[in-house]
Amino acid sequence: MSGSASETPMVKAEAVSKSFGSNEVLKSISLEVNRGEVLCLVGPSGSGKSTFLRCINHLETISGGRLWVDGELVGYRQQGDKIYELRPAEASKQRRDIGMVFQRFNLFPHMTALENVMAAPMLLKKGSKAKLKTKAMELLSRVGLAERHDYYPAHLSGGQQQRVAIARALAMEPKLMLFDEPTSALDPELVGEVLDVMKGLAESGMTMIVVTHEMGFAREVADTLAFMDGGVVVESGDPAEVLANPQRERTKAFLSKVL
Repeated sequence: MSGSASETPMVKAEAVSKSFGSNEVLKSISLEVNRGEVLCLVGPSGSGKSTFLRCINHLETISGGRLWVDGELVGYRQQGDKIYELRPAEASKQRRDIGMVFQRFNLFPHMTALENVMAAPMLLKKGSKAKLKTKAMELLSRVGLAERHDYYPAHLSGGQQQRVAIARALAMEPKLMLFDEPTSALDPELVGEVLDVMKGLAESGMTMIVVTHEMGFAREVADTLAFMDGGVVVESGDPAEVLANPQRERTKAFLSKVL
């Protein structure tokens, strides 16, 4: 991939496919996300959205096609015309640049909010303990939880736990953030506080791919909305346009149920 860094898409998928046995979950997905852009993936359960996210940070290996993040092949290296899968340690190093926030918060229950945010940078010796603590407090402040820094996950609401999970992902200073239905496990009244943090991230210029059912968020924050079904991107474009005036019958049928 040539061109200056600013011209290189942050994410480029080229005919990406993924099968589990005989079940083809992704069928030749091609799309690009530029730096500072937000892509929202919507669609019914089982359409391949979460699998695609997991392929981007090589939690799943792709069965065909190519995936690049910031101009680098994900999970593989190319020598001549041959492709070699990266060793686990190399893939893990590559993954550090990609933050991921899951449906379930996956916080360490025996650690406070502050310790959860500091854990990975401490493990990787990304600075002195004092420096990492200051940085973690800044991140907790950014997600509105500085005053809860010494709370354990059991004493935080679901929305607060998810905001700690976002701060934890940001602690690794990722160039890309992936969100896999980050609000779907939350009580409805807690959804807004997480979406507000994500809006702030988007406004700060973070490149984001968000799998979501929150159509209002997609309309307001996304640069591109892609509707997936049956392992393919059925339709994509400007969110307001896709939501108000879908071109494909399958998109119309889905949106008539969720809007």
